[in-house]
Amino acid sequence: MLAVILIGVLNLLMSDNAIPKLVRVIGCLVIFLGVAGLVLSPFLGEAVSSKLWVVEPLAYVGAATLILGLLMVSLSYYLLNRFGHGPDPASIERQTAQHWGELTLQYFELFNHDLGRPLRRILGKERELRALLHATESDLYPEVKELLDEIEGQAPNFRLMMSNVQVLVQMEAPESAVEIQPVEPSEVIRKIVDRYSLVCSEAHKQITWWSEPPEFGIVYSDSSAIEHVVTNLVDNSVRFANQRVEIRLSKNPTHFFVRVWDDGPGVASHYMRHIFDRGWTPEIAKREERTSSGLGLFIARALAKHNGGDLTVESIQEPDANHFTEFLLTLPLKEPE
Repeated sequence: MLAVILIGVLNLLMSDNAIPKLVRVIGCLVIFLGVAGLVLSPFLGEAVSSKLWVVEPLAYVGAATLILGLLMVSLSYYLLNRFGHGPDPASIERQTAQHWGELTLQYFELFNHDLGRPLRRILGKERELRALLHATESDLYPEVKELLDEIEGQAPNFRLMMSNVQVLVQMEAPESAVEIQPVEPSEVIRKIVDRYSLVCSEAHKQITWWSEPPEFGIVYSDSSAIEHVVTNLVDNSVRFANQRVEIRLSKNPTHFFVRVWDDGPGVASHYMRHIFDRGWTPEIAKREERTSSGLGLFIARALAKHNGGDLTVESIQEPDANHFTEFLLTLPLKEPE
């Protein structure tokens, strides 16, 4: 009985809503008194009255008290479910989703590492073969050169695909915080341009970039988000450009901007409203086989908004002689934490 009382008191102290718990504690005390009455009735009943047959009066009182205590405990659970703050199903669902999101991300990072290592080895051997053939001045068969170019050209696409999946998993997590750190946007863009320079060269396209002002300095933002958004934009522009891709970095007192421009055929006006839709590509409207997942621009805009910025697009379509497509990434200049 003492254990029952202690459990009732602990329930009361740990409760968010004290009234149902208090009823439960009192009910436990009443149950204790009822059981005590039943146990003691053979010893005390005769002293109280010797006129009743079989069941002593104290036993009646003890039984009634026990029933009353059980009713009070039952009532406390009803009050707790009706008016109390029991486990929140939404909270439980969020915790479960967060757990699975973290677990999925951990598995994906392992998968990405194990898959990225052989990819780096393949690219390393491909470049060694190019250097060897160049040093020996050997004539390449057209098929061999085409194969080497294909390996080199698909490497950025593969890296971007894996990065897109990773970012998508992170964004699906219930609580994904923005990591603010000092970052040099000009260095981030330079590395992206270096990564795509060979691809553009093999496709007879030119990629250039510049910064205004030239000494851009650092900003406080999420460096991985900047790199991921700009990489998606550059990859898209390199695929659709006719000859040129241009990247311009600029800022004002409150924001900094990255413009990615290409001289491609442009985007049809009736496609513009869907260009950032998840999984959408022009092939869907044309009922053709898709050439991409349609996640790149969706993820890019979602990341920009997640970091307090935005991503917009402007385009003029052929046959206009001034056809182009330009994406504008806008991110806030945050104060250092």
